[in-house]
Amino acid sequence: MKPWIKILIGLGLGLIFGLVVGKQIEFLNLVGKAFIDLLKMLVGLIVFSSLVTGVCHINDPKKLGRIGGRTLAYYAVTTLLAIGFGLLLVFLIKPGASLDLPMPTGSADSGVGLSMIDFVFSVVPSNPFASFAEGNILQIIVFAIFFAFAITIAKEKGKPILKLIESLSEVMYTLTHSVMKVAPYGVFALIASAVGSIGFKVVLPLLLFLACCYIACILQIVIVLAGSIKYLTKLEIAPFFKGMKDAIVLAFTTSSSSATLPVSIECARDHLGISSDIAGFVLSLGSTINMNGAAIGQAVSAIFIAQAYGIEITWVNILVLCVTALVSAVGAAGIPGTGIVMLSVVLNAMGLPLEGIALVAGVDRLREMMSSVVNILGDATAALYVAKKEKQMDEEKYHTVTWLE
Repeated sequence: MKPWIKILIGLGLGLIFGLVVGKQIEFLNLVGKAFIDLLKMLVGLIVFSSLVTGVCHINDPKKLGRIGGRTLAYYAVTTLLAIGFGLLLVFLIKPGASLDLPMPTGSADSGVGLSMIDFVFSVVPSNPFASFAEGNILQIIVFAIFFAFAITIAKEKGKPILKLIESLSEVMYTLTHSVMKVAPYGVFALIASAVGSIGFKVVLPLLLFLACCYIACILQIVIVLAGSIKYLTKLEIAPFFKGMKDAIVLAFTTSSSSATLPVSIECARDHLGISSDIAGFVLSLGSTINMNGAAIGQAVSAIFIAQAYGIEITWVNILVLCVTALVSAVGAAGIPGTGIVMLSVVLNAMGLPLEGIALVAGVDRLREMMSSVVNILGDATAALYVAKKEKQMDEEKYHTVTWLE
């Protein structure tokens, strides 16, 4: 039986078990957390080794700049479009308008928002070992890029280090295969605990809130991402989703785009025919700075909370929301629960009450499931676009992928 089928079975059984047993199975949350921790264990070294090998193999500085420029431009445009879809849906459906909650006293100015200057300088690692220990992916990316440049400048003397890191990269992919063998059990525990804690208590406004997020995510996939495949890469759309099915299922069930990174890279290389260098570079970069789904969640959550407290939203608020949602999406770690933490940044910037976070916290895990799928598909379409432009993809492999692979 294929791994993705086993994961779907684990998802279904977890859903049923959570609904039947309820909160009594909250202990399964520990099992699910252990599975997430196993996946997070892989991410730091995979990002580092993939980026270093990818940058070093692109020897031409002009080519590296071209690839990096295309990747960043694609990420910025698609993330802003994702925010637009989120805003469109939340203003049309108005999920929080019926709540009419009283404004908390002295809450709007609580906390300190993240400034752009603080964010920029926070990505510079003072101690790369501490960055690995703390799981600070942005700092790991910065260190990996500098390290790769140093290897390239060292030329012959740097080749032994490069071979070592290439070996590390392959070892990490092998370790990923081993960890994925327990994925069905981890998914079962995650879904059962999530459904058991929420049960049938989700009220209509929260259902409408989730509907806004899910519809916006679907629009992002169908219009922006599928459109990119068809019009930017001139490739058929169906093989892309066939090739990414393992990553899609894992992202949806774990609610973690970062934890799905090893599988996403494997799908891009083995099913989509993207070269290892492009897949490693673009997907590793995208796992931290390209969060289309997270941006949708931040936008919908902020407006939902404003509607719940009867706060008027101006065009200035929307501009602030777009900027902060884009920055917070870049800073998000791509793991379950990060959205709630980063939402405080957006609320602070907009002057909205932080107490509003409690409104969405109960269903945030359900929102993150779909957001994670959009995150990893956005990264993969970017890698496909860059690989096609750089002529570093096997189109025959791309078009021959099947659902059963």
